[in-house]
Amino acid sequence: MKDFASKIHGFGKALMMPISVIAAAGIFLGLAAAMQNPAITGDAFAGLKYPQLVIGFIRQIAGALFANLPLFFAVASAIGLAKAEKPTAAFAAVIGFIAMHVGVSASLAAQNLTPVTTAANALIAGGMPQTQAMMYSAEFTQTLGIFTYNMSVLGGVIAGLVTVMVHNRFYTQVLPTAISFFGGRRFVPIVTVVVLPLVGVALSMVWPSIGAAIAWVGELIGKSGQYGAFLYGFFERLLIPTGLHHILNETVRFTPIGGVVTIDNQTLVGALNIFNTSLTHPGLLTDEVIREATRFLAQGKIPVMMFGLPAAALAMYHCARPKHKERVKALVLAGGLASFTTGITEPLEFCFIFVSPVLYLFHAILSGLSFMLMDVMQLMIGNVQGGAIDLAIFGILGGTRTHWWYAVLLGLIYIPVYYFGFKFIILRMRVETPGRESDEQEAPERQPQTADERTGHIIAGLGGASNISEVDCCFTRLRVKVKDMKQVIDRTLMLTGASGVKRVSDNDIQVIYGPQVEKIAQDVKVSLGVS
Repeated sequence: MKDFASKIHGFGKALMMPISVIAAAGIFLGLAAAMQNPAITGDAFAGLKYPQLVIGFIRQIAGALFANLPLFFAVASAIGLAKAEKPTAAFAAVIGFIAMHVGVSASLAAQNLTPVTTAANALIAGGMPQTQAMMYSAEFTQTLGIFTYNMSVLGGVIAGLVTVMVHNRFYTQVLPTAISFFGGRRFVPIVTVVVLPLVGVALSMVWPSIGAAIAWVGELIGKSGQYGAFLYGFFERLLIPTGLHHILNETVRFTPIGGVVTIDNQTLVGALNIFNTSLTHPGLLTDEVIREATRFLAQGKIPVMMFGLPAAALAMYHCARPKHKERVKALVLAGGLASFTTGITEPLEFCFIFVSPVLYLFHAILSGLSFMLMDVMQLMIGNVQGGAIDLAIFGILGGTRTHWWYAVLLGLIYIPVYYFGFKFIILRMRVETPGRESDEQEAPERQPQTADERTGHIIAGLGGASNISEVDCCFTRLRVKVKDMKQVIDRTLMLTGASGVKRVSDNDIQVIYGPQVEKIAQDVKVSLGVS
């Protein structure tokens, strides 16, 4: 069970690689869309040749990234779960992704399902009603020039997972001397070419059922309206300590659970795909369709990330003992700024998640309520983070049709709700938030230290270099595999500036540092002599 939990967390970490890219691409795309909005830049700007060429270039780049997301997820899944030789796993994942879709295409061709026979016009000519014909035709697409089922990101994840299973089994394979050149890591792509087409054939047989089941779940959430948005926001926060919120997020963003739209015989699957298409193809989708997608995106986070959590940070500061206020001030100020600007909340959330289930449940309920109310108020703010950057680019610059002011209004209401709610619970229930720890368990005072000193302390806190098997990171967490968890010293890790330590399994540990974790992870890798 622990090994399974470790694999799940590794998978969640892998998903962050493509998401970090498309989050940045989404911001550039949002700026481009705002610059082509006459209500913002004026009609004269729309007639300027060279600025419009640059904006069009940005749209093409972003569109290409979004169109190839399934391939990115295949590669990321393989890299994230490969035991070793990660470059080989990534290379094999590209081969596997192509080979799998070739297998699907061959199976479809054997069933006389081709671009010609599945075209809407051909189906209508054969007697199928127009609406049904368009919906059926949209189930197929061209992926890297291969006619296949429209499996979106889920298809990429399947290809990546199967490929990494092959990789982890065969990357150390020893072959007879005469053909030893093809052994080891070279053997992985060879086996991949054999296995993945067969997976594609098998997948083509069951995909209609899988697609129907996912679509049914999506329809169920869709029919639940604002209550579906509440449940999503509530459970997304509850899953933060486990790291599994990444998987929930990607399910909504890239599968039919987040919405399905058929436009011009093409199916858009998932909330983020729908929203990004609205940016790359202005006017293609109606505002109503876009709003159905954004109810699962950034708009529900903005009142919490920009207003609620910073207010909770202030409450924790005011509740700290006088002698610890300076230390707590530095901690909550950094966490509050990260939450406000970028929507990265874990440095603050880990200050109270494990010390007070009541505080965390209070926070999760208010998060779900925020998603629900933003849906009721018909906001239309997309992207993935939920900080000031998303509000400015996708809300304010998007114009009045985004209804962005409701997010600010709810945020202003959330400031006293979070502040007084947190303060009441902390004082009434004697919650040991930062600066309120009992004398025997007081958090260690963090001393100024250079980057090299911090790296040394991190390695020591993890049990020494000999105890570390693997080091990686996501947006906010240093993710480490250790050989013996008993050698890990939480107090030493907390001295390095960590806001929390989470043991995921017998060998997996996460240390929460916040946005600076990328630099920390790189320093640790360099010190250990690994890449």
